Amino acid sequence: MREPAHLVLADGAVFSGEAAGFAPRDGITTGEFVFNTALSGYQEVITDPSYAGQVIAFTYPHVGNYGVTPLDDESVRPWCRGVVVRELNPVGSNWRAREELEAFLVRHRVPALVGVDTRRLTRHLRAHGALPGAFGTAPLATLEAAAREARGTDDTDFVTTVTTSEPYRRGDAGRHVVAFDYGVKRTMVDQLARRFSVSVVPATTTADEVLALAPDGVFLSNGPGDPAALDGLAAELARLLGRVPVFGICLGHQLLARALGGRTYKLPFGHHGSNHPVKDLATGRIEITAQNHNYAVDPDSLARAAVSHVDLNDGVVEGLALREERCFSVQYHPEAGPGPHDARYLFERFARLVESAEWWEG
Repeated sequence: MREPAHLVLADGAVFSGEAAGFAPRDGITTGEFVFNTALSGYQEVITDPSYAGQVIAFTYPHVGNYGVTPLDDESVRPWCRGVVVRELNPVGSNWRAREELEAFLVRHRVPALVGVDTRRLTRHLRAHGALPGAFGTAPLATLEAAAREARGTDDTDFVTTVTTSEPYRRGDAGRHVVAFDYGVKRTMVDQLARRFSVSVVPATTTADEVLALAPDGVFLSNGPGDPAALDGLAAELARLLGRVPVFGICLGHQLLARALGGRTYKLPFGHHGSNHPVKDLATGRIEITAQNHNYAVDPDSLARAAVSHVDLNDGVVEGLALREERCFSVQYHPEAGPGPHDARYLFERFARLVESAEWWEG
């Protein structure tokens, strides 16, 4: 039998469920609650560093049905604060599985709440936006107090907690690319390493230190938190523009926009899922994309760069480009492992830019 538990959002909404995963000593877990609409890939979602500071509520009702395997980890450990699901399958049925999901959560000290009406929770977050809150086995009054004190991700730098502490190398193909690790996913590094010799460096690496590595290109990774809290990183990036080709993804896209003088803002409940339609304005091509972002770029602030991609659901800027300074970026995840592979061509576009400065088409 599982122990009864509750989830309380900062606006006072209460949801009931049962405790699962890791059990914190005080029975309280806090974070910003967001929902993810992907039908599979729960391990990749849970281990994506971009969820630092957040609690992930899965809209798909059955989670854990194919277990977990180290091959699907996107980072060395989960960085999310917790997980909320309707039903946590006790047995994973897949030949690749090496562990059950709940055992994985316990091992990595990730609390979970199961048996929750995730449909109601999702509708609430859609109506009121991503909200901080608390969940656990503590008395309801204690959880309500914790929810009122919980913080979201605004104005907070989570990148310094997830970035690598030391540089490392991957791959030995083609040109040399320096990749800023703002919370980079393993699949992203794998895609780069198939095409380049990659030096992955900490987020706080300076422009001078990057240039000392003599890169043929610079890559800006995904990562967590509010890009407005990272203007120091954007300032260093601005010093690289025009001197070396640049390709950014997710947080890297937002930091590139800010380096170009643009602004970012918080979406009501963000884009978290694997089925967002995006239009490439250069080619007219429609891509189904995987996304995970709470913040977006203000199109009216882009005096220097052009919008290259838009989300067909709500018109959010999903890409930008500046030919003169040989830089481009996308808000979504072309590596998408697992997920749609429609946008993998962007890594080839970056390779062409690094090789010859010709990149716009294709």
